[in-house]
Amino acid sequence: MALFRNRKRRTEVLERPEYGWIWKPLLVLVVLYLIVCLGLGIWWSRRPADIDIAQVVAVQEAGNETAPAARGAVMVATLAATVETLLDKPGGFLHNDVFPPGVWLDNMPSWEYGVLEQARTLTRALPALNGGPSPALKTIQAELGTDSEDWLYPAAERSYAKALGALQGLQGNLGHDGSGFVAEGDGLADWLLQVSQRFRRETQHLLANADDPEALRELGVDEDDLPESTPWFRIDDTFYEARGEAWALTQLLRAARRDYADLFAKADADGHLERLIAELELAQRRVWSPVILNGSGFGIFANHSLVLANHTKVVADLSRDLAGQLRGVQVPSTSAPASASPADTGQGSEQPSTASQSAAGQTADGQSTEGRATDGEAGEGQAADGQSAESQPGASSAESAAAGQAEADETTQDQASADDSGGHAQTPQGAQATDAASDDAQEEAAASH
Repeated sequence: MALFRNRKRRTEVLERPEYGWIWKPLLVLVVLYLIVCLGLGIWWSRRPADIDIAQVVAVQEAGNETAPAARGAVMVATLAATVETLLDKPGGFLHNDVFPPGVWLDNMPSWEYGVLEQARTLTRALPALNGGPSPALKTIQAELGTDSEDWLYPAAERSYAKALGALQGLQGNLGHDGSGFVAEGDGLADWLLQVSQRFRRETQHLLANADDPEALRELGVDEDDLPESTPWFRIDDTFYEARGEAWALTQLLRAARRDYADLFAKADADGHLERLIAELELAQRRVWSPVILNGSGFGIFANHSLVLANHTKVVADLSRDLAGQLRGVQVPSTSAPASASPADTGQGSEQPSTASQSAAGQTADGQSTEGRATDGEAGEGQAADGQSAESQPGASSAESAAAGQAEADETTQDQASADDSGGHAQTPQGAQATDAASDDAQEEAAASH
């Protein structure tokens, strides 16, 4: 019996082999995949660096060596750089990802959506800034208006890339054909009013998530006017969307400060603009907590939504006030940015010279009409000098003659220099008067001799 039992056991071992070893490498691969996804998620969730406006201006000037940059070229270039940041940052555009690790992320996709909304807001204001619609502006609005959730062909990234190309073409046209944005504050005012509405909406959503009635009362907010509260697992999405809008608006306002420096100065709105940019920078301070918290009061946990809502509310109010200051303000239209000096643009040097030439011509005409009286006065002055020389005791006749001749020569030289500075030759009447004065001086010298 024992023999049969051993034979049966050997048969079962051969027919049912153990495959437990195969799960070990699979488990290792899964763990490595999760570690790589975690690392990529942390890297892709880092906020991109600010756009260097000075570099944008340098590139714009390098591309237009023969002509100064037009007004608005820096704003268009910054808007193009903003769209390019969405497409070329680490991980690319993540808002429409359907595969890991992008589908597992929510902070950076929400941030991207905020940046995209500010880019769309400025795009809608471009016709008013440009003085009217154009085919390029219509293309930009249509392509940027593509649904950010589209991932099938054509994906949202493809449409945004077309909008980027159209923006770069518009930028080149502004720099070469001499056209530029209108030198009026109404277009900027309309854009800032749209910005104010966007940030007021973000404030409402952030306050709806605050869940702190006392803080809402201090801010003067009625709970009945707030939208429905966001689910707890999407509170961070609203938070990072507002931060994305703050980042994009900071870049665009810095560009507007460069393009419309003279307009802001005339409206006495420089300080207001600086306060607005400073408030936006405060709204983008680093969050040290790994998650977005909605604590209350001075408790253990912070209330990130309430803190950011304070900043967005101030941004909305400052944007509205700045729009009111810029409304109706106009400055002389120039092809170069307002902050550029005439020496940098190479313009404005011919008109002053023409004006000075016309003024010199008028002065010369006035001198020619008074030439006779001046010559006559010079002759009388020389006769008086001759008499004084004759009346002085002990003065020799040779010295008197030499003095008279020297004074006549000086009178002739003065008249010649006056004629040269006026741009006219000496008139015959002036020459006869000068000769008469010289003859009178010589006769007086001979009489005294």
